[in-house]
Amino acid sequence: MCAWAWRYGARERKVIRIHPVSAFVGALLFATSFSPLAHAAPANAEAQPAVRWSEDLPGCTFSTTQDGKYEYGLWSGDLGITLAVDARELQIIRHRIEPIFGVRLSIRYRGASRIDVDPGTFTLQFMDHFKVIRPSIDPDDYTEKIQKDADDLDNETRRIVAKHPEKQETRDTREQEYQKSVSELIEFLGKNSLREAHLDRGNSEASGWVFFSTDNKWIGKWKAQEEFVLRLPLDGKIFEFPFKLPPKAGELVLRKRE
Repeated sequence: MCAWAWRYGARERKVIRIHPVSAFVGALLFATSFSPLAHAAPANAEAQPAVRWSEDLPGCTFSTTQDGKYEYGLWSGDLGITLAVDARELQIIRHRIEPIFGVRLSIRYRGASRIDVDPGTFTLQFMDHFKVIRPSIDPDDYTEKIQKDADDLDNETRRIVAKHPEKQETRDTREQEYQKSVSELIEFLGKNSLREAHLDRGNSEASGWVFFSTDNKWIGKWKAQEEFVLRLPLDGKIFEFPFKLPPKAGELVLRKRE
């Protein structure tokens, strides 16, 4: 049976026959054009073999730390990766000046040649939010952005106070708190972000934090348990870390007091 489409003119009505295959292809192209995943994955992602973390496989580990993190370890060949996620990461996000999701990575190489580490190729997939894939944030670009936002806020405060002097104390207090948060975040990014690196026998480890923006129309409110997949293109492979927060429904790991 053919699919039908109707076109109405001012004086006549025409019936246009559409072949069912053409209708299906058109609908598929329309859907993928507006899908949050349409242009999310790298073009060569499928060409690289995947190494996926699984707790029951050799070389894979899972543990909790005294500072309240979940740690996932994966060794494959000459490459070892440790992923650390704060148990309260989903709660911490709302207290940051912008909604960014952070993970800490340690990458170790024990081979005889050399591998390149480029955090700019890392992605995080939000499985419970239309499977949206977000690229990692460039720490230098992000620093420039939040510094500009802070400068814009300072200029706005000056304009408002000039028109409404009675609001100066409230606005000044709010801006000081914001500027303090910006300064702390900029300092943290500068000192602790994972940077591009070349690993070999003389320089066998790279570690640091990687952040992903959650400011996306497809990412809604957090659920009681969220599922993610972190992907790291390294050494000609895609290292995948599927994880949940919390790993078990209702579980909560607290940071131990020193």
